[in-house]
Amino acid sequence: MEFTIQQIAGMLKGEVRGNGQEKINMLGKIQDAKKGQIAFLANPKYEQYIYTTQASAVIVKKDFQARKEISTTLILVEDPYSSFTLLLEEYHRAISFQKSGIEEPSFIGKNSTIGKDCYRGAFSYIGNHVKIGDNVKIYPHVYVGDNVVIGNNTILHPNVTLYADTKIGSNCVLHSGAVIGSDGFGFAPQEDGSYKSIPQMGNVVIEDNVSIGNNTVIDCATLFGDATIIRKGVKLDNLIQIAHNVEIGKNTVIAAQSGVSGSAKVGENNMIAGQVGIAGHLIIANNTSIGAQAGISKSIKEEGQRILGYPAFDIKEYFRSYAVFKRLPDLNDRLRELEKKVNQANGVTEAREANEG
Repeated sequence: MEFTIQQIAGMLKGEVRGNGQEKINMLGKIQDAKKGQIAFLANPKYEQYIYTTQASAVIVKKDFQARKEISTTLILVEDPYSSFTLLLEEYHRAISFQKSGIEEPSFIGKNSTIGKDCYRGAFSYIGNHVKIGDNVKIYPHVYVGDNVVIGNNTILHPNVTLYADTKIGSNCVLHSGAVIGSDGFGFAPQEDGSYKSIPQMGNVVIEDNVSIGNNTVIDCATLFGDATIIRKGVKLDNLIQIAHNVEIGKNTVIAAQSGVSGSAKVGENNMIAGQVGIAGHLIIANNTSIGAQAGISKSIKEEGQRILGYPAFDIKEYFRSYAVFKRLPDLNDRLRELEKKVNQANGVTEAREANEG
């Protein structure tokens, strides 16, 4: 795919300084880019490369002032990083939505409907009473169970599994190996020490503009009529476990290897780092930031907190405590030395008292 620099500037609402008719067919790094590629400059420490880059165009901030001669064409924008990210998104979307039609063998069940411009990859399976919107891309080896609903412009990458009754919104991306709607971890202990499986009868609802990473699992709710809910704009990384009856608030991001236990309610606009564990039935307030490997064992009711540690607490207090923790070996040595001196002093005193007696 090719665009002129002027067309790209129009998309970014930017101003062209140079040859706007030159063609761009690829994105690149400013230090490595070649002719036909477009790069960006956001970090001042990379400014040196703008004077030597072979890129046909570079996206820069509106107030950028060159200190040397520049041979490349510039696109002046408010925020170069955000503009380049927008280009990446559009490029990725264009590639992702290139495919259309039906590859064989593939299967579609009774009373299922598929919208316009969809793609069904080889060995994909679509069950009964499924409703699929327009421009949906279903890659090879995807499983879509009965009664599933998928909105417009959603992409299911290879080996995605959607259990029965799952609801997926529009403009979602589910990456390879994601499993949506599997049984929650429900087992009742028996008198003989064994466990009896508790049927999981609910479903999963994923709203619009959600991204789900590779091998992430979202369990269905326990009771019929209930749902595990992923709200609009949520971004889930790879290898995340979302348990039954959990609700993740809109625009929350969760990094890899994190787990949210059953019936927890995570608020909006939260940032949850990697390997975070959230216990069941807790409430996490809006705008909470949770650091990597934190363990959340009680609800966070005050909005805007930044927490870290296990059990997690305020990040500033954590770092103060950690500063003391790092000094514990030294403090222990000093304490032993003081004990030694005290014992020696007591020994001298006892000796004097014995002599005087």
